[in-house]
Amino acid sequence: MNGKEGVHLKKVDILKGLAHPVRLRIVEALSKKEMCVCEIAEMFDFDRTTISKHLALMKSFGILEDRKEGLNVYYGLRMRCLIPLLSCVERVASGGDPNVFFPLCGCGNSDKTIDREG
Repeated sequence: MNGKEGVHLKKVDILKGLAHPVRLRIVEALSKKEMCVCEIAEMFDFDRTTISKHLALMKSFGILEDRKEGLNVYYGLRMRCLIPLLSCVERVASGGDPNVFFPLCGCGNSDKTIDREG
């Protein structure tokens, strides 16, 4: 596997890491603030083990980062760029126009060009 193909596969992994309702809700919550595993687990009707598996997966893909403070582990977004991306996705999912420029999302900015080769 060449370098370009490896990067492509890593991009696929990152997108797969977001493509689950629980993980997406976690990312959206972490876009507002860093959270302890116990706080994240309270958002769901799952046991902590299930939530920990989702967190570990996203951390392994580089989406999240963690830090330990005493007995608690806190998670935060490593990929802060997901916030404008998810904002754009939400706008389109809600029936909005993806070609309208919003300050947090560059998808409607006609001054930017996209490198489709790479």
